[in-house]
Amino acid sequence: MESNRFASICVIVCLLGLSSLSCQSGIPKDALALSPESLKDRQVQTRIFDTNDVSMLLMASAAVLQDTGYTIEESEVPLGVIVASRDRDVTEKYSKVCWFCFNIPYDKKQKVFASLVTKPLIDDRTAVRIIFQHKVWDNTGNLKKNEQLNDPIIYQEFFSKLSKSVFLVAHEI
Repeated sequence: MESNRFASICVIVCLLGLSSLSCQSGIPKDALALSPESLKDRQVQTRIFDTNDVSMLLMASAAVLQDTGYTIEESEVPLGVIVASRDRDVTEKYSKVCWFCFNIPYDKKQKVFASLVTKPLIDDRTAVRIIFQHKVWDNTGNLKKNEQLNDPIIYQEFFSKLSKSVFLVAHEI
């Protein structure tokens, strides 16, 4: 009898604790706050080009993305947006051999996303911003990672190729 009463009290306390969590409403104060790194990330992800020809920049950007293995999934020239992705097999050779018998999950598939936007500026220039993200799944199909790629080298390489592509497209080469 005493143990049933104790169990009932424990259940009630747990339910009250859960209900207080679910009653919390509204957006947390810092939900929309930018991290200290966001300005630095934005500077790495953005370049300004001395042209107001957004369609030419989008065409050059699409060419660079396709040349580097991406598939254009969406493109809206009036909005100045391109969304692209590419698949990669990230299975390591030893993963199948060592872990197969033990049925331990290992990284198998990665999908890299590129989201590019353009923004015309007042002085006949255009800002181009690209963000790379990736998702990694294991051999059982579970999503293991879903994160933004912040390596500055990735962005430097993209913008270096884009600068060359803009020159070629502008001069119809």
